[in-house]
Amino acid sequence: MELIVVLAAIFIGAKKGGLSLGIFGGFGLAILVFIFNLKPQSPPIDVMLMIVAVITAASTLQASGGIDYMVKVAEKLLRAYPPAITLVAPIVSYLFTFIAGTGHIAYALLPIISEVATEAKVRPERPLSISVIASQQAITASPISAATAALLSVIAIKNPSIGLSDILMISIPSTLIGVIVASVIQMFIGKDLEKDSAYLKRIKDGVLKEKTDLNSFEYKVSKGAKYSVLIFLLSVLLIVILGSVDNLRPSWNGAYMEMSHIIEIIMLASAGLMILITKTNVVQIAKGNIFSAGMQAVIAIFGIAWMGDTFFGANIDFFKGLLTHMVTEHPWTFAIALFLMSIMLFSQAATVRALMPLGVSLGIPIPSLIAMFPAVNGYFFIPNYPTIVAAINFDRTGTTSIGKYVINHSFQIPGFIATIISVSMGFIIAYLIL
Repeated sequence: MELIVVLAAIFIGAKKGGLSLGIFGGFGLAILVFIFNLKPQSPPIDVMLMIVAVITAASTLQASGGIDYMVKVAEKLLRAYPPAITLVAPIVSYLFTFIAGTGHIAYALLPIISEVATEAKVRPERPLSISVIASQQAITASPISAATAALLSVIAIKNPSIGLSDILMISIPSTLIGVIVASVIQMFIGKDLEKDSAYLKRIKDGVLKEKTDLNSFEYKVSKGAKYSVLIFLLSVLLIVILGSVDNLRPSWNGAYMEMSHIIEIIMLASAGLMILITKTNVVQIAKGNIFSAGMQAVIAIFGIAWMGDTFFGANIDFFKGLLTHMVTEHPWTFAIALFLMSIMLFSQAATVRALMPLGVSLGIPIPSLIAMFPAVNGYFFIPNYPTIVAAINFDRTGTTSIGKYVINHSFQIPGFIATIISVSMGFIIAYLIL
């Protein structure tokens, strides 16, 4: 019955969307505590505070014009050699998500990718679908993403000697290789644009002009925008350096400052610097889509992770007995659980916070858990995530689509390829370096 409550809360919250995931997580927690008498675990405060700090900095970057400037730079990269858009677009999408720590920057890139591909007579489905997947994969490689922050907090409790740099040494190359392999394969997916019946019909019916009059992304770059990007990049670099070299961190009584606190302080400080130097309108910070989406993620983790921690904590002996032999013999099977949970939660960070502590309790080696980190990117499976919907809508040719059976959509093949390759490479790299 307790499991039914947890699954029902996740299902209803995911179906309602927005803040509902966290709210119904709290609702489910109330039932577990007051009806089933389960002892509540501690709420995931550290993870929530890290996300709040990062989202504050990223939202300030957006309000100062930094995100628009980054998109302008991305457009130049995408237009450099249009025929190679299927290879270039996902790398650009990956890079910009990696830097920003949020996949929502992809919204601004997708229309550019679609139009450049159409102009070059490249099937837009190819670069659009893998670019969305690349953005998702980059979340599990970014040093300042909510998902990485969540994983770091889980690992720090079990093994403080493994830090941010260890996660990045595995997640960055593994996800990047996964994206590149998927991009190469994606070049051969579907008919060439000029042979696609849906595209030809749209031209014949006059719905789509064969030659497009493509306007460049209009944005006048200000010094403030450039300064904000520089401040943000230096802040991210500082976090990576401090996470890699313990001796550079402040210490008291022989104990180094926790990375969670370092991330929180540096991100808040960078937001303050951006406001002071660029004279950003503070009111605009909370009005951007990054702030809105980020706060929804915080509420989701608050409710879902707290409910999940309470449920698994009360039933840990049962799950250990059920799964210990399987994950001991074949640790990679835990990646399947991560993948399935991410489909339900639509959030890498919430998935990490809900299941990774169970992985630690089951005795799965920390390097293996890091290797399986990209498995939390499974929410492409059901095509209702905002970036997926946006990519479909931006493709005027109709090649990026959802099939008759819903799950046979344009993002399924690149999503599975990138995830499987990333996890596989993660195990290989983890074996070699940890």
